[in-house]
Amino acid sequence: MFYHDRKLQYEVRVEKPNPAFAKLLQQAIGGIEGEIRVCLQYLFQAWGARGPSKYRDMLLDTGTEEISHIEMLSTAVALNLEGATNELRDKVVGENPIVGSILGGMDPRHVLSSGLAAMAVDSNGVPFNGSWVVGSGNIAADMYANVMAESTGRVLATRLWELTDDAGMKDMLAFLIARDTMHQNQWLAVIEDLGGVKENLPIPNTFPMSDQIRQFEYQFVSTNIEKPAPPDARWTSGPSIDGKGEFSFVHARPYGQEPVLGPPDVKGYAQSQQMVDGNDKGILENIKDTILP
Repeated sequence: MFYHDRKLQYEVRVEKPNPAFAKLLQQAIGGIEGEIRVCLQYLFQAWGARGPSKYRDMLLDTGTEEISHIEMLSTAVALNLEGATNELRDKVVGENPIVGSILGGMDPRHVLSSGLAAMAVDSNGVPFNGSWVVGSGNIAADMYANVMAESTGRVLATRLWELTDDAGMKDMLAFLIARDTMHQNQWLAVIEDLGGVKENLPIPNTFPMSDQIRQFEYQFVSTNIEKPAPPDARWTSGPSIDGKGEFSFVHARPYGQEPVLGPPDVKGYAQSQQMVDGNDKGILENIKDTILP
């Protein structure tokens, strides 16, 4: 069960409304690096969590906190759009230029669709995509996905911080940047709580390593046709990060054969030059037989 109160998690103030900056803030709401993504990612991971309840509780806490970040950013978008209607009307009446020039970088849908409010879209107006949400059921895999999500989110917030000279917006973004700092560390702390890198890699650590082809476990494969010498790099020699093997450097070579596929399905309508004689009804015809009486 979720509850709310009327107050924001942190102050949001805009000293000079900027509709163009409101459009940029949409990336932090509905973009792949945005708060909707991490909010849903942590909540879905929590709702599917199995094992010690402390991990589920932690994910619920943080996913719920991210709802408050969506609220803060949505408030910032709305405040940056205030006053835009009169300015837009004056430009239309006085200049009547093309829409892009009228809006001066503002998203038209902030006027046409949302009534000067935030939307669940990115800075290009593309709706949020739920396929960005990662919830694998493997806690270690999810934690690394969460570190990536918080890292790219923090990069975005720092770029937004650079793109505004509004003191209120800088202050709000500085708060969000600080929370991203905590969350990056938090997810890595879970890995440590689980026993650290060596106890968790390779993920999943429940698959028997004896069942994989061990020759290829820790080879770095160079596909450079010029066959360069091995670089002086951590990933080409020495002990592997998980402590279970030794890195090596090899040049790519094929271990398989040229693929040979069967003939086209006779009911798949390939070209006649692709077809071969035969009485097989084909996959599509067999499927139809199972569907139609």
